[in-house]
Amino acid sequence: MNILFLTLLDFDSIEEKSIYTDVMREFIKNQHNVYIVSPTEKRQQRSTKIIKNNRCTILKLQIGNMQRTNIIEKGISMLTLESKFKKGIKDHFSNVKFDLVIYSTPPITLQKAVNYVKIRDQAKTYLLLKDIFPQNALDLGMLKTSGGKGLLYKYFRAKEEKLYAVSDYIGCMSPANVNFVLKHNPTIPSEKVEVCPNSIEPLPIDQNKKAKEKIKKKYNIPLNKTVFIYGGNLGKPQGIDFLIECLKANKDNDDVYFVIAGSGTEFAKLETSFNGEKITNAQLFSQLPKEDYELLVNSCDVGLIFLDNRFTIPNFPSRLLSYMQASMPVLAATDISTDVGQIIQQGEFGLWCESGGVEQFNDKVQQLCDYELRKKMGNNARVYLENHYSAKHSYDIIMSHFE
Repeated sequence: MNILFLTLLDFDSIEEKSIYTDVMREFIKNQHNVYIVSPTEKRQQRSTKIIKNNRCTILKLQIGNMQRTNIIEKGISMLTLESKFKKGIKDHFSNVKFDLVIYSTPPITLQKAVNYVKIRDQAKTYLLLKDIFPQNALDLGMLKTSGGKGLLYKYFRAKEEKLYAVSDYIGCMSPANVNFVLKHNPTIPSEKVEVCPNSIEPLPIDQNKKAKEKIKKKYNIPLNKTVFIYGGNLGKPQGIDFLIECLKANKDNDDVYFVIAGSGTEFAKLETSFNGEKITNAQLFSQLPKEDYELLVNSCDVGLIFLDNRFTIPNFPSRLLSYMQASMPVLAATDISTDVGQIIQQGEFGLWCESGGVEQFNDKVQQLCDYELRKKMGNNARVYLENHYSAKHSYDIIMSHFE
């Protein structure tokens, strides 16, 4: 089969590690030809080009700036996205007949490009639903149902509905996502919505004790405390105010140490709190070398997940997978709409509390200071990853419709 994958992820090689490239490699392993449209933002000053490697062809498509820019430029770039993708496909893949188009959210604005290939090639279409927009923006107050922001909401909601309509299959991250999509979109036939979770190709992790001690010493992280790490985006979806409350509530806890590594719109707020509260049993990193970050994640004791408690959509953060790959138990503080906490607890690879409950969070922290409990849950995490969240698992789900 000829597979077309549309993504906003900027990468030059299929060998890079991500929830998307890992699944695409499964298609290649199974003798499919994979064509990918992977954009590069205008600020990179890289013209559109083709990268070929055996069964994989990547179209590096120049688009407008969408990150680290003002809202007007980002909005224009978002609105022109589908026309640029469609033109890129026309210009560079006109001689390829695609059997299957796979694409992910975000964004929701690729519907015309998807529909173009679907009609041109009579291709099947598969949506990997990683983000339910614009409802998530509505939950956080970034959009409204009335006024100027209400017009934006209605526009994006219409685009979302069209994307669902053009999709032959919709793969959701968890059962709660499936239920949400069907409940709020009653025109969608239930048989075309299924669970196709975030997944990776699990790698063996070197549990070298000396290497762990070395990276901890490099970043002045104590060797005799239970180290909790949060790695990833530090924005409004993570409910940073609650994260700050948790750090403040534990600043006199001699048993634990917190490592926060990431970037995002709320980083400055977090940094101000660190400086003002004089939190000594925690560190905040904005940028770490990739190799150091991965080694550090694998050297800590517990992985943290935070989600804003206002969410009505069931988010399922992909950073969970890196913790599980490292055989690390997870402590999740989330809203009650997501089922990530329920899955963590049922799989016995971590603990959950509702975001906003500091005492509950502290109780879970103390429980996870128990080495034997951490070891048991960490082993469970790795087994659960291999059994439920492998790239091969997602590949098999998608291909079940074509075999």
